[in-house]
Amino acid sequence: MAKYSLQFKLQIVRDYLGSTDGYSRVSHRHRMGRGLVRTWVAAVQQHGEAGLTPARSHYSTTFKLSVLERIDKESLSYRQAAALFKIATPSSILRWQQQYEQGGLAGLQRKRRGTMVKQGDMLSAIETPVNTQRTQQELTDEVVRLQLENAYLKRAKSLGSTPTALSTREKTQIVIELKQHYPLACLLKAAGLARSTFYYQSKRLAVTDKYAGLKSTIKTLFERHKGRYGYRRITAALRNQGTGINHKTIQRLMGSLALKSSVRRRSKYRAYRGATARAAPNQLNRNFSAERPNARWVTDITEFNVRGQKLYLSPILDLYNREIVAYEMARRPVFHMVRDMMGKAFKRLRRDEAPLLHSDQGWHYQMSAFGRLLERRGLTQSMSRRGNCLDNAAMESFFAVLKSELYYRESFSSVAQLEKALRGYIRYYNHDRLKLSLGGVSPVQYRLKAL
Repeated sequence: MAKYSLQFKLQIVRDYLGSTDGYSRVSHRHRMGRGLVRTWVAAVQQHGEAGLTPARSHYSTTFKLSVLERIDKESLSYRQAAALFKIATPSSILRWQQQYEQGGLAGLQRKRRGTMVKQGDMLSAIETPVNTQRTQQELTDEVVRLQLENAYLKRAKSLGSTPTALSTREKTQIVIELKQHYPLACLLKAAGLARSTFYYQSKRLAVTDKYAGLKSTIKTLFERHKGRYGYRRITAALRNQGTGINHKTIQRLMGSLALKSSVRRRSKYRAYRGATARAAPNQLNRNFSAERPNARWVTDITEFNVRGQKLYLSPILDLYNREIVAYEMARRPVFHMVRDMMGKAFKRLRRDEAPLLHSDQGWHYQMSAFGRLLERRGLTQSMSRRGNCLDNAAMESFFAVLKSELYYRESFSSVAQLEKALRGYIRYYNHDRLKLSLGGVSPVQYRLKAL
């Protein structure tokens, strides 16, 4: 190891204390190890300039043992202990710790270089009472070690695991529990934990989780909405409750709780290729917004399959707040399903309201009966271009959300069960499901808010 003068050490310490640079920059500037800078600074902060001159070069067994006991009692780091006791290098304390764990007090005794023990002296030492007492102590230590290992194994089994399968956190918990009855050094050896790792995990266990209550609320919201909410909607729901939390924090906490929203499945669009009877012009022209309720409606029909049986859903969606104004279901895609749906929708209109109704070029909407139905009520008909699903993207988006959050997530044994679930979901979609595009409220809440 390189020797440094007292003047050089003082220069390094003054450079660190007199600037805003950290240990890494100071050490890099003077081309030396970062650990030495930290050691010298800690020594000066503890003892002044005298801390840079070690009090001694050799240490007694009693002194070494007192240092190790102080570290164990106050949870000091090797660097802190070196500064406190004016020891030249923290690595010396680490070496003492290893010697003590391997050989006890005998391991801490200083061994002189070049000395050899004669055979006669060795035999005489064996016959002395001191050696007999040391042997008894070793037997006692062995009994304690076996008891310790037995207690450790029992505690590991109570956690439903084997010692090799325990995590570092679980090992630390066991060591903390058994520390009152057994030496810490022996426990760490049995657990296979480094001392620094043990103290790091102990501090983490002592710190309470400041997000414990928020995690519970997130989990409750996630389960209430059956896993349909991602971190953005969870954030909006919390803000509606008066809890202002950044969405990145919610995303991180949901990741730690393994909560992930449904992934939307994509279905392939197949356009109708048959002959058309009558088609209305595309007056909506992809303007999927409205300034007031019941100004622009979109509609379409989607199909569900349950064990070979079909169910068809025909809804109307208001582009003002994406609310489902009316809907109807049937086992076959017959015209009266659309007709009954329109009858329900007309009941939602006031006398002065006559919205634009947009659909694709499905045969239901090309029928003369459907056209007359709209004319009597004064509605304007609009149709997508042939084979272009993007012209009715708002309705297609609703179907995608519906199927990803309900149809693809659950298994249904009958069409009747699916029909009941669809009614429940549409009510949930209108009244409870938050939409970020509406400011984090549901479609119904947005409509009532504007009144």
